[in-house]
Amino acid sequence: MGSLIERLRAFAVHRVQSAAGVFGYRCAGDGAPLVLLHGIGSGSGSWVQQLEGLADARQVVAWDAPGYGESTPLARAEPLARDYADALGRFLEALAIERCDLVGHSLGALMATAFARLEPGRVRSLTLADPALGYARAAPGERGEKLAARLAAMSRLGPVGLARERAPALLSANAPERAVELVRWNMSRLHPEGHAQAARMLANADLLADAAACTMPALVMCGSADRVTPEAQAREVAAAFANARYEPLPGAGHASYVEAPALFNRQLAGFIGELP
Repeated sequence: MGSLIERLRAFAVHRVQSAAGVFGYRCAGDGAPLVLLHGIGSGSGSWVQQLEGLADARQVVAWDAPGYGESTPLARAEPLARDYADALGRFLEALAIERCDLVGHSLGALMATAFARLEPGRVRSLTLADPALGYARAAPGERGEKLAARLAAMSRLGPVGLARERAPALLSANAPERAVELVRWNMSRLHPEGHAQAARMLANADLLADAAACTMPALVMCGSADRVTPEAQAREVAAAFANARYEPLPGAGHASYVEAPALFNRQLAGFIGELP
């Protein structure tokens, strides 16, 4: 079947002009829209196995977040989650998507939940995979240290070096090489400025507060071998929603949808398929 990177060629990057600037995205299929938001070290290309596996009955859209891929950075150097949520709203408007099933992985979970809180009528369901909590509830010193360490790593290594050093940590020890290769490929294409904006958002975000304000059906999934956002944390996120359930992804690491695509796709399709 070829490597995942080779298979990604079937899903070219499209560009759309919006009120928030240009967005790059990949898409496949027709039907009710399913919108996918990647994490801080990734991009739209990470969703190739969802573009392949979920487009038989859905319009699957994977964006490049502001400052990633072909997408215009946000105007604020230190944006908040709601700034990404506002940008998502403009992106959906540009694609004439009025309402969608929304999926966010890791940092993308912060963006997705902020959008769901701000625009609940536009989110039919919300799925969070291996969600990042944000550090708003941490001590100021801890927030500053984590942000400084993340920015310093990018400054010292650059995108290619960061990908070489960091990619394996996002997967389990048993992950297939094709999964490691795809994670590394996406991370090596980061733009330092966009990554820095996202890191600053992460330092000040509070996923639990946004989750508590959401009432739409929600699914939280997490790899049991996730060393970045552990399963106990994901269960805490699910408990914060008024209407959520938790589903594990046994054996998978943080990039669970890359490492365990068949199970991820099956659980996601089952969840959104059972909704009225």
